[in-house]
Amino acid sequence: MSLQDNKDLVRRFVEVVQNQHNLAALDEFFGPDIVDYGGMSDPPNREGARALLHAFIAALPDSHFTIHQQLAEGDRVMTYKTCQATHLGPLAGFPATGLPVAFNIIDIFRVADGQITGHWLVTDLHGVMMEVSAAAAS
Repeated sequence: MSLQDNKDLVRRFVEVVQNQHNLAALDEFFGPDIVDYGGMSDPPNREGARALLHAFIAALPDSHFTIHQQLAEGDRVMTYKTCQATHLGPLAGFPATGLPVAFNIIDIFRVADGQITGHWLVTDLHGVMMEVSAAAAS
């Protein structure tokens, strides 16, 4: 696959799985042996990612991701994006606040044979959790 093919795969993943919340399509995008190095999926594999995405969508059901930039080199695709949502369900132990939230994300995906086989994540969920916990306390 070309670098553009890899970028297109990641862009489709963001649109279909993250924006359309189509978790049934996850197996189309994530290889069976994917490793999530981001530290949020437990276990750090496809089923852990599915559980994490399910909980994320339950907490932020109107979540929408906007890709601002993608870079590709070798078998890696870096995607800088923003998530905007409304906190309508429990998130990391905090009850729903009804507040709008927004946070930036940098994902790095490893792509092999037309599927995502590795994932690294950098995000400011700490800032979001601070907002949510302050709202929950008041």
